Amino acid sequence: MIMQGCQAKPKTPTIIEKVCPQCGRIIELFSIDTEMPCEHCGFVAYNDTLSCVQWCQHARKCVGDEMYEQMMAVINAQKGRGD
Repeated sequence: MIMQGCQAKPKTPTIIEKVCPQCGRIIELFSIDTEMPCEHCGFVAYNDTLSCVQWCQHARKCVGDEMYEQMMAVINAQKGRGD
């Protein structure tokens, strides 16, 4: 659960729409999702708004251990791909 005092994230999840670069269909992610595969072709889209976990000293407490680890894994994967 996101901390009530966090100014970087909305208190309720929002929907993010991305265009799949492989098939052109819309991929919908919630703002708290780390990744979501395209329902049509399987391409995995990553939530690129998760960057606060990289710099916020309260990130682990804010999002919880499991979500923090998932977010950091996505960030590290993106760095490895050069995103």
